[in-house]
Amino acid sequence: MRCYWDEEDVWFYFEVDAEGWVTRQVELEGPALTPIAAASLAEWQRASDTGRLDEYDSRFGVTAELPVSVWEGHDPEQLTSDVFEEVWVSARWQITAQAS
Repeated sequence: MRCYWDEEDVWFYFEVDAEGWVTRQVELEGPALTPIAAASLAEWQRASDTGRLDEYDSRFGVTAELPVSVWEGHDPEQLTSDVFEEVWVSARWQITAQAS
């Protein structure tokens, strides 16, 4: 799904599991849709387990900490997994290329 936060001009793209927890999240900012986050919960947990959480957070960001079922004030647009994957791959590529 995706949601728009007009106060910050950011599009949020979410992949969620069956219980509503965000497993991957992409944030695109401004008219150029610049990726500012492309975080994976599984990667975040591995980074935490290996003591590299600060490095991961600064590079890829974090996923939402609450399940989508408790969010208020959002009107999400449903997406196909193919659309999310396209946005994910592009954002990760751009973030990784910027760090090189």
